[in-house]
Amino acid sequence: MPRTEMSPPEPRRIHRAARLDDAFLAWRARRAVRRGLKPTAVTYTGYGSTSWVRVLGRVLYTHPNREDEATSRTRGWRSFTSIPVVSSTATVEIAGRQYEVVADRGGVIDAVISAELPPGWQTIRMSAQGSDPVTSDVYIVDPATRIGVISDIDDTVMVTALPRPFVAAWNTFVLDEHARTPVPGMAVLLDRLSRIQGGSPVIYLSTGAWNVAPTLRRFLSRHLYPPGALLLTDWGPTHDRIFRSGRAHKQENLRRLAAEFPNVKWILVGDDGQHDEELYSDFASELPENVSAVAIRQLSPGEAVLAGGRSNHEQHDAGHTWVYAPDGAGLLSELDKVISD
Repeated sequence: MPRTEMSPPEPRRIHRAARLDDAFLAWRARRAVRRGLKPTAVTYTGYGSTSWVRVLGRVLYTHPNREDEATSRTRGWRSFTSIPVVSSTATVEIAGRQYEVVADRGGVIDAVISAELPPGWQTIRMSAQGSDPVTSDVYIVDPATRIGVISDIDDTVMVTALPRPFVAAWNTFVLDEHARTPVPGMAVLLDRLSRIQGGSPVIYLSTGAWNVAPTLRRFLSRHLYPPGALLLTDWGPTHDRIFRSGRAHKQENLRRLAAEFPNVKWILVGDDGQHDEELYSDFASELPENVSAVAIRQLSPGEAVLAGGRSNHEQHDAGHTWVYAPDGAGLLSELDKVISD
């Protein structure tokens, strides 16, 4: 099989919390095997260029007669009880050729594969060892594309009040996607932005865990948000710390997207309650040629209280358009000049 481009291996010395987590996952895996559960691939929307594809997915233990349970409609807490298959090998089929990829400590697959595909939406397939293949959509960015969209999720496209611990726990572990509220006008805004120049990539960048990816995907589809890749984080400790850094996750992916698509200027969409302004301002200052505009949704007074506050002043920087409004309609009105250009 052709070799795939993989991320560097994780350091051998890991945090004690991560070692305990690994031991717990190993115990759960042994129980899963004894119960007859089998590895199953779960795919997430990916993206790429005409010469490579970023493949995203996860390998979980599921009952062989209910392989769709990994993506079935369940309440949030159930998604966190899934059992990942650690460091497992999966097969990805792209344009008739097969490639092997390896999952990480959380069963997450995030691999870049050299492959030639035409621009637009394409379909690939992934399968875990001994399981039937499942399909996944990937968006291949046209080399002529010059505009892309990166959007936050929590309090930007849907109201969750995520920073408040008790509300966050309720939204994440109890409610399903039907109980989450879309932000008025944001679906129209992102859909309009996705149609610039005949088709622009949309990336949903969030600090949420991969466990809730199926719920988020159903929410976005139900409320007519444009399809796009979800870039989330894994649940649990990392090799060097107990809690993962959501800020670092966003910074790394912003820089990665800028490096992967050096000719694309990104319209950054976020809110004024989760440090999006500061992150986007730093990114625009660091890589000004990769930013087209910044659109910030202003939280209502009630949402700001639940979110733990909001920024005290609007951000601006030389050379970029910053727009502020409480909903998608207001942001779209302010961005009309950027879109028309």
